[in-house]
Amino acid sequence: MSTRPPRSGLRPASRLLLGLAVLALPATAVAATATTGGRAPAEHPHPAHATAARASSGLDDPEKKEIAMQLVSSAENSSLDWKAQYGYIEDIGDGRGYTAGIIGFCSGTGDMLDLVERYTERTPDNVLARYLPALREVDGSDSHEGLDPGFPRDWERAADDPEFTRAQDEERDRVYFDPAVRRAKADGVGTLGQFAYYDAIVMHGDGGDSASFGSIRENAMRHAKPPAQGGDEKRYLHAFLDARVKAMKEEEEAHSDTSRVDTAQRVFLDRGNLDLDTPLDWKVYGDPYHVG
Repeated sequence: MSTRPPRSGLRPASRLLLGLAVLALPATAVAATATTGGRAPAEHPHPAHATAARASSGLDDPEKKEIAMQLVSSAENSSLDWKAQYGYIEDIGDGRGYTAGIIGFCSGTGDMLDLVERYTERTPDNVLARYLPALREVDGSDSHEGLDPGFPRDWERAADDPEFTRAQDEERDRVYFDPAVRRAKADGVGTLGQFAYYDAIVMHGDGGDSASFGSIRENAMRHAKPPAQGGDEKRYLHAFLDARVKAMKEEEEAHSDTSRVDTAQRVFLDRGNLDLDTPLDWKVYGDPYHVG
């Protein structure tokens, strides 16, 4: 497991409140905004129309979503086999307690608690239910009190239950994937931009601190307009990745490696692969990966 920066200490529901106004934009509004400013002959559509078309589908296409999961897993788990990570759990020393599962649910940031609560609603007698009081107590800290020594073992046991893996998928989508994709579509960016948003929310959360996704996006917009505001997509995404790298470097030294941006997302952008089409070749922490 590679180290990664801690997310915001806010509970997931709180982290996402800041973006609700943007997330609520209907697809028609996004398309309308993305196509303002100038008209082109019918046989030569305005570039914004192509941007809106990409943003209307994108990362939530099943094949693209699979690629997104492999990309994140290469950075989070040094493996393309993201489905092997349901039972993963360890304390990586980032101040967020235990990190576990397919998206790095943390005992100290609330998303692990939300996951176990969802699982327990469906399967009340599951092996993790007895840890709910402890998870509520350690939320917001790096403490293992009430979790050791049995929690890691029982997490791995729970990963054999299809209801638990389904709960992980649903919480990943509810808290991270779906909000990131909606926000990116509202900004008029295509599949690569949607992935850049998703990876940023996974790592940084969407709280109010200077390293959160919302702050990264705001910093990017100070340098370039997103396509929905009439800006150039590649220029905006470069600005977003610049702001992302800056946020990563401002965090503690153990989490300052920016290769998941520099030798992955930036490579795709430099090649003009805004649709995240395969084949894809990238590196994370010096390790090469290929999907195609």
